Amino acid sequence: SAFAGFLSLVMAAALLAGCANQMEPAKKAIADIEAAVAAAGTDAAQYIPDQLQAVTTQIADLKMKFDQKDYKGVIAAAPALLAQAQGLTAAATSAKQAAEAAALEAFNSEWGTLAADIPAQLAAVTSRVGILSKSKKLPAGLDATSFEAARSGADEAKALWDQATAAQAAGNMEQAVMAARQVKEKLDAAMAGLGMSAG
Repeated sequence: SAFAGFLSLVMAAALLAGCANQMEPAKKAIADIEAAVAAAGTDAAQYIPDQLQAVTTQIADLKMKFDQKDYKGVIAAAPALLAQAQGLTAAATSAKQAAEAAALEAFNSEWGTLAADIPAQLAAVTSRVGILSKSKKLPAGLDATSFEAARSGADEAKALWDQATAAQAAGNMEQAVMAARQVKEKLDAAMAGLGMSAG
């Protein structure tokens, strides 16, 4: 009986030792997975949030197993999850490239429309401002303040259009489109101020 008691103590000690031996590898496995997620960076959160969420949910499950001292369960599940976590970086990069390509295509398309419209509109506004500048009297419905605002807007539009075309020539389509949008706004406002039809 005493021997049986002693045996059960030895077995319990061996079991505890076994658990302790598995505790460190289980802890390391979780840390490795978290490091792989961290390596994927903010791109993963931005471009593949669903995949990232799936991995972080499983990490939470592993930590629960760890807290319940199911180190064996952690070690068994860790390799597949580690592979999934390590795949986040490549998946995020791929998704980012696809998103950037789509954005560039959209900017190129918008630039095509703006570049077709703006030069003629800029020429029309500039011509109208030039004619009115030489006129001794402004037409009815147009006061000096409105005219100066329109002339100033046209000058700003011209300077911005130079920036837009320079950005486009340098291949910076986002900057080109952003500047061209401002040009369009200023020209539309100048035309309205001058009583011109946007046609």
